[in-house]
Order: sequence, then structure tokens, then C-alpha cells
Amino acid sequence: MGELANCAQCGTVFVKNIRDVCSACYRKEEEAFTVVYQFLRKRENREATLSEIVNATVLGKEMIIKFIKTKRLRTSEFPKLTYPCERCGVDIVRGRFCADCTDELKKDLERYDSTKKDATERKPERVYYAFDRND
Repeated sequence: MGELANCAQCGTVFVKNIRDVCSACYRKEEEAFTVVYQFLRKRENREATLSEIVNATVLGKEMIIKFIKTKRLRTSEFPKLTYPCERCGVDIVRGRFCADCTDELKKDLERYDSTKKDATERKPERVYYAFDRND
């Protein structure tokens, strides 16, 4: 059974099953996808970039990026269709981060793991307490 959630686009409360948007927003998304796909089906528009699609269809950039990330628009079919890396903004065709940002994040994680490992490998120092029995 679904759980109550707020729509990611309009904020209304709905029963969340498969999608993260309510049925009204889902219908709008489907209409938007139809507009974008009809635009890209034309032979002269197959090599359109993200900004060209936004200008031609008057849809939001985020909506088209969502279609790409959910693989409804395949970058293999449309070679110039890219979207920005979430970290640095370089154009990419899949994932959330470009190769450089991915490598940098991996190095940071490895560095963190090695410092964490060094901290756990240290032997605890011996501490002696002296008590004065006369107190």
C-alpha cells in the first residue's frame, strides 16, 4: 500500500506508489515529454542541444534533464543531448558527475578511509593514575 507524500512539483498531498509526483503533474510531464519527443523526431532536430530544445519547446531545463536521467530520452539516439555535472557544470551524457569529479570524489573517500584506518590502528596509550590514600 502507498504512503502519503507531497508532490515534488506542486506540493499537493497524494498517495505515493511508483512516482514522486501526483497524477495531475504526471499528466503534465507526459504532455511535456510528447512535445519534446515530437520535436526531436524531426530529422533536422536530432542533433539539438539542451538549450535548443528548451528554446524550441518552451519547457523547463529541469524537466528535459529529468527525461534524460530517467532514460526516456537516450543520449545514444541524440548525440548532442547533454546535461551539466551536478558538481562542476561540465556537460555529461550519463550519471550525476563527470569523470574528473568522480575521480576527485573517489580520492577524497580513499583519503578519508585511510585517515580513519590510521586512527583505529593506533595503540591506546597507557595511562596511570596515582591516588593518594590520605585524601
